[in-house]
Amino acid sequence: MSNEHVAKKKFGQNFLKDRSVLYKIVEAMPKSDSIIAEIGPGLGDLTKFLVDVKSVVAFEVDTDLCKYLNREFKEEIKTGRFSLRCGDVLEAWQSELLDEPYALVANLPYYIATNIILKALADPNCGYLLVMIQREVAEKFSAAPGDKNFGALSVIAQTVGEASIVVHVPPEAFDPAPKVDSAVLLIEKRASRTDEEFELMLRAAFTQPRKTLQKNLSSRYEKESVKAALEQLELAPSIRPHQVATTDYHQLYRLLENI
Repeated sequence: MSNEHVAKKKFGQNFLKDRSVLYKIVEAMPKSDSIIAEIGPGLGDLTKFLVDVKSVVAFEVDTDLCKYLNREFKEEIKTGRFSLRCGDVLEAWQSELLDEPYALVANLPYYIATNIILKALADPNCGYLLVMIQREVAEKFSAAPGDKNFGALSVIAQTVGEASIVVHVPPEAFDPAPKVDSAVLLIEKRASRTDEEFELMLRAAFTQPRKTLQKNLSSRYEKESVKAALEQLELAPSIRPHQVATTDYHQLYRLLENI
């Protein structure tokens, strides 16, 4: 099947072939009793490693691959180690992906990766996520204040838990090779995702990263209120959005929204 199944562009398929990367993903899994949710199992290269250590519920949109996976994992389906849900995961995921605690471990299709990560961060049943994504996106989620990649996604990830890059993965680890580098991102959650209003403030704060935070926030709040809030937190009027710590963003939000 690996020879006859051609990756489909519309599903953003790139099959991970490098076994050393597969080992690293499994080794990086934090200790947990939860089952694993795998999105986009593809040809089951990672799944084979995962079913050895945990029960896996996989979500696959490609009907050809669903047929293949049902054949390939026939024994694991019988024993309950593997269960496959065929269809669009974003449709299945109205609020919670599964009705029990789970960990999200997957090689995510790039085009929906950010959306899926944000959904997992919002889902109280998700304990941690360990996902292969585009390196640039992984760096945005794991960046520290002061880093040029630090932005709204970094603040959301730090609010929810701890984000780190486990391993960088070159294009040749995949078939077909993507045009970009990849990375495995781990986010261990302590809480669920922040509220929508806070995220709207973040969006305003990072609208134009090279402008000052004061200028960006003034597009959403009264200029004087922004100035007063920054003064209260002893943040310079010239400070840029990426130079402000996550805790300061939460305090800014409380001051600006008068919570």
